[in-house]
Amino acid sequence: MSSNSFEASKPISDPKFDPALDPGLDPVETYEALIEHEDSDRQGFAVVLDRFVKTTGHVVMWANVLLVLAIVFQVSMRYLFNQNYPKLDEIQWHFYGLVTMIGISYALVTDSHVRVDLLHMQLSRRAQRFIEIVGILILLCPFIYLMIDQGYDYFFESLRVNERSSSPTGLPARWALKAVIPLSFTLLGIAALARLIHDAHALFVADNNERQGAGLKLIFWALAAFALVTFGLSFLVESTEEKLVVMMFMGFIALLFTGYPVAWVLAGVGVAFCGLAYLFDNDLMLWTGLEGTLTGLDYLTLGATINRVYATMSNPVLVALPMFIFMGLMLDESGVAERLMTSMQKLFGTVRGGLAITVTLIGIILAASTGIIGASVVLLGVMSLPSMMQQKYSKPLATGVVAASGTLGILIPPSIMLVIMADQMALSVGDLFMAAVFPGVIIGGLYLLYIFVISYIKRDVAPVPEGAVAPDWVAVKDVLVAVLPTFGLIFAVLGSIFAGITTPTEASGVGALGATLLALGYRKLTLQKLFNVLKSTFNTTAYIFAIFLGATVFSYVLRELGGDELIESLVASTGYGAYGTIIFILFIVFLLGFVLDWIEITLIVLPLMRPIVNGLGLDIPGFDVIDEPTLIWFVILVAVTLQTSFLTPPVGFALFYLKGVCPPEIKLRDIYRGIIPFVLLQLTGLALVFLWPALATWLPSIAY
Repeated sequence: MSSNSFEASKPISDPKFDPALDPGLDPVETYEALIEHEDSDRQGFAVVLDRFVKTTGHVVMWANVLLVLAIVFQVSMRYLFNQNYPKLDEIQWHFYGLVTMIGISYALVTDSHVRVDLLHMQLSRRAQRFIEIVGILILLCPFIYLMIDQGYDYFFESLRVNERSSSPTGLPARWALKAVIPLSFTLLGIAALARLIHDAHALFVADNNERQGAGLKLIFWALAAFALVTFGLSFLVESTEEKLVVMMFMGFIALLFTGYPVAWVLAGVGVAFCGLAYLFDNDLMLWTGLEGTLTGLDYLTLGATINRVYATMSNPVLVALPMFIFMGLMLDESGVAERLMTSMQKLFGTVRGGLAITVTLIGIILAASTGIIGASVVLLGVMSLPSMMQQKYSKPLATGVVAASGTLGILIPPSIMLVIMADQMALSVGDLFMAAVFPGVIIGGLYLLYIFVISYIKRDVAPVPEGAVAPDWVAVKDVLVAVLPTFGLIFAVLGSIFAGITTPTEASGVGALGATLLALGYRKLTLQKLFNVLKSTFNTTAYIFAIFLGATVFSYVLRELGGDELIESLVASTGYGAYGTIIFILFIVFLLGFVLDWIEITLIVLPLMRPIVNGLGLDIPGFDVIDEPTLIWFVILVAVTLQTSFLTPPVGFALFYLKGVCPPEIKLRDIYRGIIPFVLLQLTGLALVFLWPALATWLPSIAY
């Protein structure tokens, strides 16, 4: 399974801890409790390091509150008093940079990073510790050293010239933000040292419980199989650079299956192949029988990625990420979903398949107000599956409805995936949000149509509950009371973006404040819940950002090796024509979704497709308004395709989050059977958007 994806329950964390799948438990706190109760010999230096990193994180995470206040204040002053403060804009991404960079070490000590658990979860704890030690020493430590060494030089040069904002009305002392780079990676080094001490000690302590499970032979044979495949693929290309590209990409995929965090696999493989390219450049690898290269890669050129790291941590577009995550998690705490479930069940109680229809409608509403997948899947599962089983619903239909409805949030705006895609493809976030509305609603509509039809064709899969009472005006009133506040929040966020009143980043801050006020209004917000939401937001944003860091190094080396040219030539050589090429790319993305998470695909594969798609000369309607309608249409197609990756095994993590909250009578095979028709419905929605591009481009055009 994949613990990838930041869309888990409260908070999103590594599902290898079973409590993470229980919406009533906090996986981070569970991990901390495990550390506290370990052998007393381990309570010492490593625990001091753990606590230092965690305490630092608990202080820094409150910067998210300041970020919300800064955004809301900026918007308020502009519209109430016609005042604008450019310094506030820079303060916002200073807070974002601080939170994300400090957060990566917190995510490491709490073991909350994204990993592929398909094989890893079958290993003994002892084998997992061994993999972590090797991963830290070989993959993470070289990357940390690079970032500290080059990051310090980057900071010192800024300090030397007393660098300030490029804007005359911006903030002084820009070197202060750049100092965060070496400091945060020093903190990451401390976190890595703590993990090493814990793991190394455990390996030398006889504990039979840690020996239960498969040994390292499973990983060895998996890596050997990948090595053979890589060796075969290397014969399909000619130059040494192309062979290195093949080995680099296949090596990355192979190491993912060890279960080591994706972010550090990306970074470590990037650093390793930079070193390998340097050896080939200097004819030190002629003994392999391969020719030398002229990549120009070495330690100093790889240090250029520091500038990209700074650009990512000061990217105003990405400031929306923690805000939308905060908004989704706060809405989860507000009790909105429970109110909707209670009221809608009364409204659709006498309709065949009414409970499944209710779950789908709530999934659509949650998608348009949160965009947090794992939280939606777990919440819908906890609230609806026991009732469905009591009403004798078909197990495949019940689980399929919950899993599919919960994944709508990755497509229907505000979607954090679309925010990242917009950044990677240099497109407007607002345009992508608007472009995704019709495709998201169409897929939700297909779900509802399928449930309605299957419920009447096969009456035993979704029977009407006994004693159901026909809805009255009181039931309608209850639904309106439950729905209107949520719709008000959706209107405030998406409406302000579509109307051009606020930027997506500003709307995300307004949404975060609105969700908090909603929780206060429902009397659900306590200081402890606020702390939990902040910690979850901090953790989640951090390991998304960690993948950004790893992907920055990986993509840089891949491009320097000529990976983009190789991929472009391979796609162009298919000879399928313009639309055939688009179908081929989507098919590759669909296949990659079986083994990779959408984050890696979005950060590594999607940017490589931009020049290919631009070169196809497609005439996609932009209605003489949109600048790049072809790219907008293509990105939405990829987004719909990636939505299927949440449901397709073996890495369809939504299935495993759902399994964690299912009643015991529901087996994994029931979930697999249940998602098949919904994957087909998603592909049907994909086909509709492919055949009628205006479904993606018309709404952005009229917004202007």
